[in-house]
Amino acid sequence: MERIRLMLSHRAVAILAAAFVLGLAATLTGPVWLWALVPVGVGLQMLNEYAMHRFLFHLPPPREQWKFDLLYRAHYGHHDFPTCPSLFFVPAFVALPMLALHVLAAALVGELLLPGMGWRVAAAVTLTGGVGTFLVYEWFHMTAHLPVRRSRLEQHVTTMHNQHHFRDFTRWFHVSPGGEVIDRALGTAISRDALKAKSRAEFIRTLGLRPDDPRLLSARARIAQAHGVSAAEIARAAT
Repeated sequence: MERIRLMLSHRAVAILAAAFVLGLAATLTGPVWLWALVPVGVGLQMLNEYAMHRFLFHLPPPREQWKFDLLYRAHYGHHDFPTCPSLFFVPAFVALPMLALHVLAAALVGELLLPGMGWRVAAAVTLTGGVGTFLVYEWFHMTAHLPVRRSRLEQHVTTMHNQHHFRDFTRWFHVSPGGEVIDRALGTAISRDALKAKSRAEFIRTLGLRPDDPRLLSARARIAQAHGVSAAEIARAAT
């Protein structure tokens, strides 16, 4: 229950949970064949999770401070302070526009293929399949960063995610169970033996940036502190 409360305390997660319930209700009350579309949403979200993490959240650090701050809030800050609960989750300014875009795209495609069923298609594909998968991701990602008792599956995900955070941030971009298949297919997997044999990535928690980089100092002072990171932790991170 504590983990559920933590998830729902995050605004974007609470909105997405409500969207999932709405989509589930629309799918349940629609034609039975809608359930065949739900796995499409699951698969698309699994690909979206990987693509967002690898190609957006791990973009090279921008020179402009405002762009850097956006990425710091979206993801860099989570690497910088991986135990800060309010930085665990995808922020609303990323999650909600993506939700709107995906719902609109699914509804338009659904309407073209099945006139009069665009909203139902979007409910099944995006809200039930896609958002449901995203909530599973948020659960496993949160669990990987909390000092809690874990199931065997949760521990498996945590082990691989820790490799991404504390050994090589260019590996293991997926977090949802089963997503490692995508990492393997796209060349971002690494065996435990190979990982042990290589050196730990330099400046691992700052994604290769020097810890005292002026952009980091500025982002920490505003964003990390606003999210409850103590002044002592911020000072340690800069050394």
